[in-house]
Amino acid sequence: MTEILARRTLRQPALPEAIEVVHSELDAVWEDAPFVPELDRMTFATAVIEAASNVIQHSVPETARPVEIEVDIVVTAGSLEARVSAFGAANPGALEASSAMPDAGAESGRGLALIDALVTTVSFRRENGTNTWTLTKSRLED
Repeated sequence: MTEILARRTLRQPALPEAIEVVHSELDAVWEDAPFVPELDRMTFATAVIEAASNVIQHSVPETARPVEIEVDIVVTAGSLEARVSAFGAANPGALEASSAMPDAGAESGRGLALIDALVTTVSFRRENGTNTWTLTKSRLED
């Protein structure tokens, strides 16, 4: 098993103010893992923030309970990984699979394409009322 060198996790209501908490957790993980190259930090953080923003903006509650967001960020020697989960969210339908960039005139739909361009792999899983996107970025060498 790969050794975890740094980790941060947050879970809270999927409200706009959660984005600031995600930013803070990313800053904290870089403090714990100062060896991560700046380019990796920037591209990975942008992808994580975009994924979290998508959950907050587009998740629809499956029941009367509000959606909660969880972001789990892990740094290992060879990769950066984030699991961005929407607890209590309805199935997002086509959103989980479409990573093609929309037409230039489209007003939305660029988020997943941007995420896909910034990380090595993106996967989606739905289990027990939870939608989870896993973003993995292979780390560049210093």
